[in-house]
Amino acid sequence: MALYHRPLSSPLVRVKFCHLKLWRKLTRSLYSKTGKWVDEFSLETREELEAFWKDKLQTYSKELTLNKQDERPKYYVLSMFPYPSGRLHMGHVRVYTISDTFAHFHRLNGKQVLHPMGWDAFGLPAENAAIERKLKPDDWTYSNIEYMKKQLTDLSMCFNWDREVTTCNPDYYRWTQSIFVKLYRAGLAYQKEALVNWDPVDQTVLAKEQVDENGCSWRSGAIVEQKLLKQWFLKMTHYSKSLLDGLEDLPHWPAGVKSMQANWIGDCSGCAFNFTLQDSTQHVNTDLPIHTAHPELIYGASHIVLAPTHILLKKKEFLNRLSPAVRVQLKQIESTELDINLGISAFHPLTQKSIPVFASSRLPFQENVESSLGIPCFCWEDREFAELHGVSFETVIDRGSGEARLMNSDKFTGLTVDEAKAAVMQHARDLNVGGHMTSPRQFDWLISRQRYWGTPIPIINCDQCGAVPVPEGDLPVVLPKLNTLTGKGMSPLAEATDWVNVRCPECSGDAKRETDTMDTFVDSSWYFLRYTDAANEKAAFGQEAADWLMPVDLYIGGKEHAIMHLLYARFINHFLHDQGLVAHKEPFACLLTQGLVMGQSYRVASTGQYIRPQEVEFKGEEPVQKDTDEKLIAKWEKMSKSKHNGVDPEETAKQYGIDTVRLFILSGIPPEHDMPWNISTISGVMRWKNRLWSLVTRFIRLRNQREWSQEVPEVKRKKHETKLGKLRNTAIQEVTEQFTTDYMPSVAITRLMELTNTLRGFPDDVVRNSRAFEDTVCALCIMTAPMAPMITSELWRGIAGAPYHLTGYHWDRNVLQQSWPTLEPESQEKAAFVNVTVKVNNQTKGEVRVRSELLQNEHELKRLILDSDLGQEVVGQSSIKRIIVAAKVPLVNFVLEAPR
Repeated sequence: MALYHRPLSSPLVRVKFCHLKLWRKLTRSLYSKTGKWVDEFSLETREELEAFWKDKLQTYSKELTLNKQDERPKYYVLSMFPYPSGRLHMGHVRVYTISDTFAHFHRLNGKQVLHPMGWDAFGLPAENAAIERKLKPDDWTYSNIEYMKKQLTDLSMCFNWDREVTTCNPDYYRWTQSIFVKLYRAGLAYQKEALVNWDPVDQTVLAKEQVDENGCSWRSGAIVEQKLLKQWFLKMTHYSKSLLDGLEDLPHWPAGVKSMQANWIGDCSGCAFNFTLQDSTQHVNTDLPIHTAHPELIYGASHIVLAPTHILLKKKEFLNRLSPAVRVQLKQIESTELDINLGISAFHPLTQKSIPVFASSRLPFQENVESSLGIPCFCWEDREFAELHGVSFETVIDRGSGEARLMNSDKFTGLTVDEAKAAVMQHARDLNVGGHMTSPRQFDWLISRQRYWGTPIPIINCDQCGAVPVPEGDLPVVLPKLNTLTGKGMSPLAEATDWVNVRCPECSGDAKRETDTMDTFVDSSWYFLRYTDAANEKAAFGQEAADWLMPVDLYIGGKEHAIMHLLYARFINHFLHDQGLVAHKEPFACLLTQGLVMGQSYRVASTGQYIRPQEVEFKGEEPVQKDTDEKLIAKWEKMSKSKHNGVDPEETAKQYGIDTVRLFILSGIPPEHDMPWNISTISGVMRWKNRLWSLVTRFIRLRNQREWSQEVPEVKRKKHETKLGKLRNTAIQEVTEQFTTDYMPSVAITRLMELTNTLRGFPDDVVRNSRAFEDTVCALCIMTAPMAPMITSELWRGIAGAPYHLTGYHWDRNVLQQSWPTLEPESQEKAAFVNVTVKVNNQTKGEVRVRSELLQNEHELKRLILDSDLGQEVVGQSSIKRIIVAAKVPLVNFVLEAPR
């Protein structure tokens, strides 16, 4: 193994490495610089190669422009943009290596590829870091962006940097604010009170991640309280049905992710109606949305029941409107099964009548459902409750002869249930009192944050006019500079009095800006659209550009975002579609969710304390703590500083090589699975790189050999040519499938390793004189290039420099500028058939040739193999316990019953 493949830890290796560094200063070994090919892929060659091709590939990246007039099809591959925390971690490296690989693949297939990058730059971590370090959040953030961008380019990532976006830049959040204003004007943004985590010592709102497992504040240590504050919401519930139905239009999403979103949204067969509360003076001032699964029976609603956990029962203002006797009863409701008449009424939005409101700890409520609409003529429990409490009700459904129809339901009387359902909901929507199909379990999206480092909410609060959106021409509302941030108190923006105090856009009176900022998920809910037209100064994006480049063809990111980000992004895109701003309702056509990169952690068994790997030693197979011999618990966990199990990508790339890190993180395991970072297994891809180098070295050496007398007999030559054609065709077919259908680069790497090993076995005369061999070696380089662009760029330069060629590749271009290899016409006929390996009890017995399409039909494949001569010979009349089919190998394994 070459020297740089060894860990640089032992004294012997360090001494040799120092000598090598001294020698390296005196020589240059790279073919691209000297025109002389070096046989050994040494540490010096690898480092020179990386330094040379890093700049060349970035230059190539800058030339990647898109033009709608170009006839080539577009392909939009997008990886979820990172939060600029300061340094990349291996999770970043994994997702961006995957996206970079697929971007290269589709460029090689003649497509105009959009592969952009940006920064999800607002958020609490930057604000906290700024407070701790006494820095400005923007200084901290932009410094991190600069460093992380350098890391990405050092890892040979080719992004469309000309479309880079940063969410904390006013040029970006101007349009986030514009989208909010559109939502507000459409009636989808509103304020209401909601419970927040409150630190009673620092007098500030806490995010969930700032509350420890004991319910205490991370900073003050105080026990966190629940406090009601007025917050901004977006009406996601109005899009519940649309979001649920849209999942059917996403066949290329993982079933698990779609199931999670469907469960989160819930059954959308019903809808909500907006009732309003009245006290004894008939004063109306509180909205009360109530969900029912039977909107067609709304005229039969007789009462409302609230669960003990309902937010109204926690509001002091509401409780003060209740009688003292009722307040006393409410104190007992969570410990005793009670029905309580609250002594207030709700105004029915369609009948214009008042119905009583109760609270009950006796009645069952669904999970996350805190209210119930009583319709006694339909539900036996509601009828029982109404009769128990003397509530009158009307029958609104006639179940007489024939199909059930409505009665006592105003203009809907006489309609069938199905007819009435649609008509009643439309009527409610027309009156703006609900009627949107939704689930009782889904909530609207709370977007208010009492933070500084976020997008300011573009609302001006006026005593005369109420909440007024900032006019489009006055956007962006730029985040003001603050001298200090303490992390204490309410919204920090309230301290910027010159910024807060403004004139009302409607009446020109004194007014104040909204001091809450937006949830960072709002920033990331539309960034994929900005990439389509990032330089646009007149709109968030041009419709023509968005309609051309959307939807995202391949979206890659962590499976932990299955609910929040992906649902919010779909919601905003559905809204923009309804506004006529985008043609595609669903933003992401295909979703690839990659798993975590896991590191080995060590925890002291007796205390639970995590220790560093340097403090661990092994006694036999058991890890113990050095010096103390304390037993340790070893576990694969998500990489984290606190667990001391992180791996620095820079150090790893420096030690093993950039292409090695890329190949290693792609190999061995499907992208959607969690990946244990076991560096001891990296030798596999390192050996493959050496073999690739050795293979091309041999090709170049033999092509440069002038005299030749080792000719292979013609019969053998033809056999080699046939074998090479089959090898090339099979490799192209299988590797292409991994990039287009299965999305498993790990399998592609395995197939390319196998091809490399097979090519090494051909005789010199074939290597030197066979067109098929040259073609196959070139195909190998091209198919490896998306995953390892640096070494394959140098290998291609070496092949291109051979004294003669038998194929017609573009020798004056880089490997990444070639065309993806295609099947030869004669090979396409052969590709219609494949050889299936047949095993019995895990022992290989031979192969059966079958038509390729049979691999998609397990039943027919099993039957055909059993009926074949080989099947009859090795299985015959034996009793079969199980048949295992691995169509991608392809392989069929017959597990037979043991003979009695």
